[in-house]
Amino acid sequence: MIYDRFQEEAIQYINEGHSVIVSAPTGAGKTAIAEHIIDTCIQNKVGVIYTAPIKALSNQKFRDFQAQYADNIGILTGDVSLNAQAPVLIMTTEIFRNKILDEPKALEKYSWIIFDEIHYIDNPERGTVWEESLIFLPKHMKLLGLSATIPNIKQLGEWISSIHGKDVKIVIEEKRPVPLHFFYQCGNEIVDNLNAIKRLRYGKPNKLHTIINYLREKEGLACIYFVFGRRRAEELAFDLYSYNFLNQNEKTQITRMYEDLLQRFDLKHERSAQELSPLIQRGIAFHHAGMLPTLKEVIERLFTSRLIKVIFTTETFALGINMPSRSVIFDDLRKFYGHYVRALKTRDFYQMAGRAGRRGIDTEGFVYCRINPQRINAEEVKRIVYSPPEEVKSQLNTSYATILNLYEKYQEDLFSIYPLSLHYFQTKKHQQTEAIKLIETKLKLLKEMNFIQGNSLTQKGQFAKSVYGYELFLSELYSEGILEQLDEFGLGIVACAVVFEPRKNQHLLSLSKNSRRIKRACEEIYAAIKRKEQRYRIYNASKMPYFHLSNAVEAWLRGTNFAKTMQLTDTDEGEMVRYFRMGIQVLREINDAKVSSQILREKIKETIRVMKRDVVDAEKQLREG
Repeated sequence: MIYDRFQEEAIQYINEGHSVIVSAPTGAGKTAIAEHIIDTCIQNKVGVIYTAPIKALSNQKFRDFQAQYADNIGILTGDVSLNAQAPVLIMTTEIFRNKILDEPKALEKYSWIIFDEIHYIDNPERGTVWEESLIFLPKHMKLLGLSATIPNIKQLGEWISSIHGKDVKIVIEEKRPVPLHFFYQCGNEIVDNLNAIKRLRYGKPNKLHTIINYLREKEGLACIYFVFGRRRAEELAFDLYSYNFLNQNEKTQITRMYEDLLQRFDLKHERSAQELSPLIQRGIAFHHAGMLPTLKEVIERLFTSRLIKVIFTTETFALGINMPSRSVIFDDLRKFYGHYVRALKTRDFYQMAGRAGRRGIDTEGFVYCRINPQRINAEEVKRIVYSPPEEVKSQLNTSYATILNLYEKYQEDLFSIYPLSLHYFQTKKHQQTEAIKLIETKLKLLKEMNFIQGNSLTQKGQFAKSVYGYELFLSELYSEGILEQLDEFGLGIVACAVVFEPRKNQHLLSLSKNSRRIKRACEEIYAAIKRKEQRYRIYNASKMPYFHLSNAVEAWLRGTNFAKTMQLTDTDEGEMVRYFRMGIQVLREINDAKVSSQILREKIKETIRVMKRDVVDAEKQLREG
């Protein structure tokens, strides 16, 4: 294989036994470096772990690598365990972090860890998982970090070198293999000069058909059209219903392919799959998190066949999933970040824009930004497109489970761990003091609530150290004997309630008598936890349980089919499947807690068995895929 300069440099370092972090644009070919490590480890009969930030990417990597390496590949995520003893094991970063803290001996046979999208350490909700994984990385493991372009990549390498006492080599590639050409639609005109949009008449609204016609004339298809709303993705796709991008031969081909895939994934009778069919036959599709995971996979496969010419999708399509196209369109340059809508970060913009230009097929990629001057001005657009990407910043927020795991090992010496963090490495004295104070405060609360007695974890503490993210709430249910009293239905209701996040203005439907009883007990326990956290001024408080899915959970556990179950909730079908799968993950963590009783484990086993069927069974999706 002929490697690019940066790939050769990284591989040479790897062959010399160094850990390496690679920073390169989307689509530059970073995966080839990971494949070199996998090839070498398989030849040398040593293990390698590959972590990805989201389950969809873990699943895709499993399929891709399985095609190359067959039985050498396994996968372990919260809801999937296939060939988990394989020498090459794909997992989410959360699972890796949990293994480091809970069962480090299980990692002894692995000599490499590959962190895909390592810049995710900057993610406000989940970045702390990457940071903890790097702080506690076993000494015998070398790492390969694959990152989007970030300006402080050397700082990240220096931090890792400083805490592990070994050199981490940094490899940087700034040049894209396929350069990008930028265009702007404003006042319903299309220009390739940002300064020109200031002279355009703003009275005219941008029309979808104008930009699609422009792409057709300029041979700019296939195209990924990024939107920041699920309903918007669907509406825009149906707005193109009058178009037909396929000739008769292509139409026959894609129709047959779609029918075959629907048959394989048991989607023939799903209403959502039937509604998509007329669009598919015209070379149009949409893709978002509200869709069934199996249907999303069908769309991804159709897109890689190059028969889908325009796909309307939300940003998860940009994250690591290998779906390049000739052009990318941005519906907007503003999106919702956690609590408010703001202009896109440059790094996020290029994560998506980087899907334009297919390596080995296109000489350049085309990026179109649709500009509404009432929403965003030219200066803001200029900043997004032409500024260097933002630096990666620590998002450390040590969880209760992490503190309990560290306390078990180090007792009061656990405070010596914080100076190893990226947060300590990057911040000033007052921020460091605040971070230590937060850890101290959480430890005091854990002692007050009887998770720790003397210098040891109590039974409740032993339970809590296994249930990341929902420690206080689930542990109170455990210690008060409520989990043990619940039947299979109650366990399913609680597991889905702890993970569920209602949409804005989403209402709780009327509940069954059983669900109301469980909800009352849970709300009393959560209210007591909330009061304690407020008294201690702990920010990022424990998540509240929400019971919006309870009726659907009960129906599903009683064997009701998916279509009828969907009538009991106003949640999107893809979201419901995701929450059911997350609920299964929570139940597994409760089951894996060493102090859980045999009675509780038997009930959990039964709950998982009846919950993990049909579209909810992620393993089935991978096996049949």
